[in-house]
Amino acid sequence: MYDIGVIGLGVMGKNIALNIEDKGYSVSVYNRTYEKTKNFMKNEAKGKNIFPFSSIESLLNSLRSPKKILLMIKAGQPVDDMIGKLTPYLDEGDIIIDGGNTYYLDTSRRIKKLKGKKILYLGMGISGGEEGALKGPSIMPGGSRQAYDMVKEMLGNIAAHTDDGPCCTYIGNGSAGHFVKMIHNGIEYAIMQAMAEAYDILSKVLNLSADEIGDIFEKWNEGQLNSYLMEISYKIMRHKDEETGKPTVDLILDKAGQKGTGKWTVQASIDMGIPAISLNAALEGRVLSYFKDDREELSRKVIKKYPDKSYDKAKVIKALENSLLFTNLILFSQGLWLMSEGSKEYNYGIDVSEVLRIWKGGCIIRSKMLDFMRNVVFRDNTNVNLLDDKQVLDFLMGKLDSVKYIIDIAKDNFLPAVVHNTALDYFLSMTEEKMPANLIQAQRDLFGAHTYNRIDKDGTFHTNWE
Repeated sequence: MYDIGVIGLGVMGKNIALNIEDKGYSVSVYNRTYEKTKNFMKNEAKGKNIFPFSSIESLLNSLRSPKKILLMIKAGQPVDDMIGKLTPYLDEGDIIIDGGNTYYLDTSRRIKKLKGKKILYLGMGISGGEEGALKGPSIMPGGSRQAYDMVKEMLGNIAAHTDDGPCCTYIGNGSAGHFVKMIHNGIEYAIMQAMAEAYDILSKVLNLSADEIGDIFEKWNEGQLNSYLMEISYKIMRHKDEETGKPTVDLILDKAGQKGTGKWTVQASIDMGIPAISLNAALEGRVLSYFKDDREELSRKVIKKYPDKSYDKAKVIKALENSLLFTNLILFSQGLWLMSEGSKEYNYGIDVSEVLRIWKGGCIIRSKMLDFMRNVVFRDNTNVNLLDDKQVLDFLMGKLDSVKYIIDIAKDNFLPAVVHNTALDYFLSMTEEKMPANLIQAQRDLFGAHTYNRIDKDGTFHTNWE
C-alpha cells in the first residue's frame, strides 16, 4: 500500500511525483494516456519508489487509508470529470488535492459538493514552474484543515525551504489556496510587464544590446531588485540562438500568451471593488501584444517625431532601477489589498504575513522585497495595502521623481509603459485628498437622478439641474 496517488503526468505532475518520492514517500501514478505513464517509468521514474497504474480503480486500491490523491491535470471540466471518476471508490475521510491553476470559485463549489460525501478536499496552489515542482515549490493549500493536517508533513518536506522554514502553510478555509495562487499570478503578470517596459527603454532609448542589458539586470539583481524574475531575465538576455548566433530574445515574436489567472485576478478586483489598476494594465499589455498585425500596420501610418537629444546613460539606468522598485511595491500593494478583501468576503482567514513568508522561496515572485513588506505587516496587520506606513511612504516618495522621469522618457519616445504609468496614478490617487469624482457624481445625478452626498451636511441629495 502506497502513500499517495498522483494523477496527471505532464511536466508538473511528473516532477511533483519525483519530488515526493525523493523525500521518502511511495507514489502511485496514473495518466489518462497510459503510454505517457510507461514512458515516465522507463525514464525519469526508473528504479524509484514510484508505481504505475492503468486505471483509476487500480490506482486507488493501491493506496493506504485514508487515501490521498493529488490531481495535476488541466483546470476546469477535466477536474470535475476526474472527481466524478474518483468518488465511487473513495471512503469518508479520503482526500482529494487539486494542485492545478484552478479558478477559486470552482474550488468553492467542489468543496461544498464533496462535503456532503464526507470526502476531504484541498485546493492547492503550486508556484515555481517545472524546476520548483522537482526541487521545491511554494505551496499554497486551502480547504479542509483536517485534510491539511494529514498531509502537512509531506507538503512541508517537498516545499522549498528558506531560513524562515518550509514555503508551505495552511492558507485558509474554502478556496483560499487557489485564491492566493491566483493573486500571486496577477502580481507575477505585472512584475513581468514592468520589467519588459524597462527592457524596452534600455533597448530603444539607450540603444543597448541584449548582453549590455543582461549586465544591468545582473547588477540590479545584486541589490534591492534581487528576485527570481530578475535572475532569469539576465540569463535570457545573454542566451544565444544556436542557429544564427544572435540573442535568442531578439528572435522571439512580441506576442505574450496567458492562461487565465491574470484575468481572474482582475475580475476578482472588479467584483470586490478593490483598485488593482496596474494588475489590470499588465493583463491588457499582454492582450495588446497579441494584435501584432494591427500594430505593424498602424506603426507605418503614424509619423513619430523623436526628441533630438541624448540621454545620460547612468541617470536613466538608475532611474529605471528606482522606478522598478516603486512599481514592484505598488503591485504588491494592490495584490495584498485584494487578498485581504477576499479573505473577508469569503471568510478565508488568510494570514498575509504567512503568505509573504512562503513566497520567499520556490515561487516565481520570490524577491528580496518580501522581507520589507513582511515587516510592514508585522507593524500593523490592518494596513491591508501597505501604504499607511511611514517607511513605505518614504520609500515611495524617494523614488517618485525617478518614476516621473522614466514615464516622460517613454512618452517622448512613443513607448507604452502601462504598469509604470498606472503604478504612479494609483499612488497619486491614494495620496490625493480631493479627487474630481464630485463632477462625475453631479453628472450621474443630472442624467440619472442617482443622488449625491454633500461635504457640508449629512444626508442624500438630488438637484433639478435644468
